[in-house]
Order: sequence, then C-alpha cells, then structure tokens
Amino acid sequence: MIRDNAARGRFEMDVDGKTAFVSYRAKPDVIELLHSETPAELRGRGVGTRLARGVFDLLRERNAKVAVYCGFLIDFLRRHPEYRDLEAGAGSDRT
Repeated sequence: MIRDNAARGRFEMDVDGKTAFVSYRAKPDVIELLHSETPAELRGRGVGTRLARGVFDLLRERNAKVAVYCGFLIDFLRRHPEYRDLEAGAGSDRT
C-alpha cells in the first residue's frame, strides 16, 4: 500500500519493516517525481516496480499529471506505456 507523506514530500511503501519511497514536489498543475529509493535489503525483489506502479496508480486516481526526473521511473514508464498518459512532458523525455 502506498501512502502520501506530504510532510516529507514523498510517497512511501513499507516492506518487511523498511520503507521504499519516491520523493516529489507538488506544483499547481503537475507532480514532479524526483527520486526513488529502495533500501538495499529489499533490492532484487520487485519492490521498486511495485512502488512505481502504486505511485502511478495513485496519481491516476487523483487525475494528476507528472513530470519524471528519476531515472528508474523514466525506465519504468518506457517499459509500461499504459502509464504514459500521466506524463506532463518536461523531465519524462530525458534519455
């Protein structure tokens, strides 16, 4: 389950007592996804992918548009075009 920790500017997901997160900056017309982090103990278990999917699903429910500046999330969007409709542009076109 993804929670929006607005006070810290990040979406969080707890797994096995550790927290994976995506930091963001909310602007009036777009949510900028800046950085994602998965604790070392959770890597290689699909946690980052579940976190990304959960964040994009949550933002879709909110009818939000996103600008993605995190390399992991940019790669996720390339592999999952079903979320490309959320993109506002800008950072998401980086290579």
